[in-house]
Amino acid sequence: MNDLLRIPGRVTHLVDEFPVRRLLPAAARRSVGPFIFFDHFGPTTLAAETNSDLGVHPHIGIATVTYLFEGSLLHRDSLGTVQTITPGAINWMTAGRGIVHSERTVDAERGKERRQHGLQLWVALPPDQETVAPSFQHVAAADLPLLELEGGVQIRVLAGSAFDRTSPVKTLSATLYLDVYLSPGHEFTLPALAPEMALYSPEHTVMIDDQEITGQQLVVLQQAPVKLRAGQSGARLVVIGGAPLEKPVRMWWNFVSTDRSRIAAAAQRWDQGLFEQISDDQDLITAPPWKG
Repeated sequence: MNDLLRIPGRVTHLVDEFPVRRLLPAAARRSVGPFIFFDHFGPTTLAAETNSDLGVHPHIGIATVTYLFEGSLLHRDSLGTVQTITPGAINWMTAGRGIVHSERTVDAERGKERRQHGLQLWVALPPDQETVAPSFQHVAAADLPLLELEGGVQIRVLAGSAFDRTSPVKTLSATLYLDVYLSPGHEFTLPALAPEMALYSPEHTVMIDDQEITGQQLVVLQQAPVKLRAGQSGARLVVIGGAPLEKPVRMWWNFVSTDRSRIAAAAQRWDQGLFEQISDDQDLITAPPWKG
C-alpha cells in the first residue's frame, strides 16, 4: 500500500464569507518540488456588498501562480500589467528582485453577488535566479494543452510537461502543474512525472491506490505510479510537483529567499516606500513589524 501523507490544511478568512484553506507550508511538509505555498480559496458566493479586494502588496524571490475554477479577478502590477483572469487561464507572475501587485473584483461584477473559487500557489525561484527582473505571463485557457485520454480522463497541462505536451508558461525550474478530470467511476494511472508530487481535489472524494481521500486534502505521494479512481460524481484534482528545492528557503510575509539579508532589505524597502508602485492604485497593505 502506498504510504500517503495527507495534509488537511487550515482555514482562515480574507474577508467575511471568503474562506481560504492553506495547505503549504505545513508542519508535516514545507514544500513539494518548487511549490512552497498552496492556498485554496472558496468555493463561495460573495454577497454584493462584500469587499474581496486584495490591495497593493510586494513580493520577492517567488513566482505567484493564480488559477480559477469559478469567478474572475483583475490583476494589476508595477510593470503596468492590467489583466483579468477567468477560469482555466493561468496568471504567472515572477517577482524576482521585487514586484508590487493587487488582485481585485472586476468592474463588471463589483456590487453584485458573485462566485469565487480558485487556487494561488507560490513557486520558489532557484537560488541563482532569485533576483531576476520581475515579469508577468498570462496564458488563456485555450492556449494550454488539453488531452482527452481513453476512459473519460481530461488533463490540462498548466505548467511543465506531461504526456508529450508542454505548457507555454515559461518557468525558471522544472515544474509540474496539471488540472485533471476523471469521469464518474473511471480510473487513471498517474505515472511518476516528477521527483516530488502531490495531488489535491478542491471538492471531490477520490480513491488513490484503494485509499479513500476526501476533498480538500493535499496528498503527498511517497511513490508513483498510483491508480486514481473517481466516485459517482466524478473527480477534479490538480497535480503539482518538481525537483526538490536546491536550498531551504526562508519566508517572511510576502518575501521569500535563501538569503535572510534579502528579506530584511525587502522589508526595509517596503517600509520606506522604495518599491516601484502601481501608478493609480495606492491602497497599500502594511507589512507586519520586521523582527529579524
